[in-house]
Amino acid sequence: MSPEGKKLFNIIILGVSFMFIFTAFQSCGNIAQTVITNLNNTDFHGSGYTSMSIIYGVLSASNLISPSLVAIVGPQFSMVISGVFYSLYIAVFIQPATWAFYTASVLIGIAAAVLWTAQGNCLTENSDENTIGRNSGIFWALLQFSLIFGNLYIYLAWQGKTHISESDRRTVFIALTVISLVGTVLFFLIRKQEDTKAPGDDDSTNEILGESSSARNKMMRAVAAFKKSITLSFTKEMLLLSVTTAYTGLVLTFFSGVYGTCIGAVNRFGSEEKSLIGLSGIFIGVGEILGGGIFGLLSKRSCSGRNPVVMLGILVHFIAFYLIFFNMPNDAPIAPMEGTDQVAYMIPSKEVAMLCSFLLGLGDSCFNTQLLSILGFLYSEDSAPAFAIFKFVQSICAAVAYFYSNYFLLQWQLLIMVLVGFFGTITFFTVEWGAAAALAARGSDYSSI
Repeated sequence: MSPEGKKLFNIIILGVSFMFIFTAFQSCGNIAQTVITNLNNTDFHGSGYTSMSIIYGVLSASNLISPSLVAIVGPQFSMVISGVFYSLYIAVFIQPATWAFYTASVLIGIAAAVLWTAQGNCLTENSDENTIGRNSGIFWALLQFSLIFGNLYIYLAWQGKTHISESDRRTVFIALTVISLVGTVLFFLIRKQEDTKAPGDDDSTNEILGESSSARNKMMRAVAAFKKSITLSFTKEMLLLSVTTAYTGLVLTFFSGVYGTCIGAVNRFGSEEKSLIGLSGIFIGVGEILGGGIFGLLSKRSCSGRNPVVMLGILVHFIAFYLIFFNMPNDAPIAPMEGTDQVAYMIPSKEVAMLCSFLLGLGDSCFNTQLLSILGFLYSEDSAPAFAIFKFVQSICAAVAYFYSNYFLLQWQLLIMVLVGFFGTITFFTVEWGAAAALAARGSDYSSI
């Protein structure tokens, strides 16, 4: 297999592995609060929102050290270990215990930081300036198939159910745990790149010295990665992109945990309210895949850069937020187990709810494919620290959003996303214009990014 073929193979395996793991994890997150609401009349007293807040809070802090851990362990083995912890978190729901639930939330927060830092490193290692857009799109589209498969099963299994029984819960989470483990095993198929560095390149001299100095080299790389993360955090481009990244964290919380809970709480949807959570996840996945395909795989045909895609993303999201505001009861995110009988500004419509799910996924893919692309382009030599900062900002904002989701009515959650999204779009434009100017100064073709 040619070097380029091997790199593309690695990207596909990376995407498929993440697809399996997040088929399990995102489906788990989508139904967690609904399942827990049906458990709270037992000895279990936990909150799905609080759990996700812990996960993303720990994830954000762990991103400060994740580049160092990846430098020591290596990206492939880092992803394998992280996948095991994802599987353990999902397995907790088979026989829930409050202490195990929150302990697993802390552990998966650490694992997630390592997983996504290693993913960014692997993506960048297998890409160059001309393929980063294509590879980001391939990875993102494969990843988002996870929203379809897991949620399709939930939709079919829970159709017509208004209460989630112990048998229903165990069947779903045993299946999700196995799926996550399959994705973890697939990481072993990623092939290492042959060493093509010139004698003067970083680490080449140390690697030639042999195994005796490998431990010292790894520790030096770990320290260097930590220092680089701190340095990159305060660069102009990273500070500007942090506003855009913060918006993706808020949206991630909303579509992966809050919106499904809202749908499941609307009593006017009748006996379909629980199965519609799965159907909503499917439509989010379709939007994510469509966006990843169009704006990632076809990026080479664009001569106008990333800004039009981000503009489309924010417009699509603003339309979705407007329709959700009119369609969903204001108390839906914090409704009790009995659900809510309130009506917003129109009779709740299942069709509008599913359309909003699709728009949420489409807009999210616009932002994330372009953020992955611009980070890989700007920081090709410092991919692990750059992607760690990206996940740090995204996850801390997701943690904050999950925390206030326990208390804020729907209208305030939508307003926060509108304001942060507006400013995040402007800051992304600023960075992209700077990247275009740098390319022009080098005499490169703008369409290559």
